[in-house]
Amino acid sequence: MYFLVRLASTKGNMALEAHIEKPAESPAFQKFPKIVANHHACGLICDYLRMVGMNADDPNQIEDVMARELKKTLNEELHPAHALQTMADGLPALGIVAAVLGVIKTMSHIDQPPAVLGAMIGGALTGTFLGILLAYGMFAPFASRLKGVVDEESQFMEVIRAVIVTHLHGNAPQVSIESGRKMVPNEHMPTFAEMEEAIQNVQM
Repeated sequence: MYFLVRLASTKGNMALEAHIEKPAESPAFQKFPKIVANHHACGLICDYLRMVGMNADDPNQIEDVMARELKKTLNEELHPAHALQTMADGLPALGIVAAVLGVIKTMSHIDQPPAVLGAMIGGALTGTFLGILLAYGMFAPFASRLKGVVDEESQFMEVIRAVIVTHLHGNAPQVSIESGRKMVPNEHMPTFAEMEEAIQNVQM
């Protein structure tokens, strides 16, 4: 992002065209293979910098469009997590249904000795056990972890949005990058000095 905003600041937005039209072939993008491999991030960068080259340079308008797109994408990517959570919510009820069916079957054999009835009741309670185990021991944690992964990815996209929008407001490249740094989650956010060292190693 520093390479791109600095290039746009020094040589104009049209200088970005060679990089954003075919990012996989761009020397700039090839220095950052993780960005090229992340099709969503790469597409987000190229699409909005391409809009800038088309004179759509109203920062507020582009910020609004980016925010709506990121919100839409986040909602779509959360569907699998919501589906898993729905399964987790329903499994205890299915366990109760299994237990009730087991009790009904047991009542139809009420004339059997206690040892037989005990085994049948134990089988009925196994349904409740499995429902609760699968719900709270597997599907709910899976849903929570998947939601966390999606949220982390969305925060990464927010970093990109912050840099582009700050750049469009006419700020210096270092200020744009600092704006993006502030959007990084605290546990991953580099210090100001670390960021300065990183951008000094970016070759134009």
